[in-house]
Amino acid sequence: MIGPNKENIGVVPIEKALQLAAQAGLDLIEVAPDREPPVCRILDFGKFNFEREKKEREARKAQTKIEVKEIRLRPKTSAADRHFKTKRAREWIKTGNKVRVTIRFRGREIDYLDIALEDLKEIAQELEDITVVEAPPGVEGRTMTMVLAPGKPKSKAAAQPKPAGESEPKATEKVEEKPTEKVEEKPAEKVAVPEAKK
Repeated sequence: MIGPNKENIGVVPIEKALQLAAQAGLDLIEVAPDREPPVCRILDFGKFNFEREKKEREARKAQTKIEVKEIRLRPKTSAADRHFKTKRAREWIKTGNKVRVTIRFRGREIDYLDIALEDLKEIAQELEDITVVEAPPGVEGRTMTMVLAPGKPKSKAAAQPKPAGESEPKATEKVEEKPTEKVEEKPAEKVAVPEAKK
């Protein structure tokens, strides 16, 4: 049992513990019921609850909520509009939010996924200095999405190319070249195509 001034009283029968709590004008609270013997504490339960709730409120204030913002495009979105939306995404990422880039397809646009994929790659390249691609481009139904998350900017040393004189060391071993066999190609057979009637 733990006393009102946080001093260890020791193992006490429950009747005596209740009597000590009543004398102090406080409550007897079971703190660790799983222990053998269970641990109890004498304290003001109202004050204990208030302090616990206060700590929880402060912990919630300290938490940062990361929102997932979204920019929506179409395969036919112009470069100027895409650039404008990319600038908006850059602002969101700088504030610590994630950005989902969505390209929606209508009708036969779904047949040209490569156009949308190129758009997503261009957006990722424009924002690569402050983001990391959290979820690569993927198709789900009639939409293609990619998620960008705030990331560490690349260091200047890694971004700069090496001078021409400094290259990686080459292996000293020589690789034997095997002669390639020539394969003779047979000429294609001519097929007679009937002319269309006028």
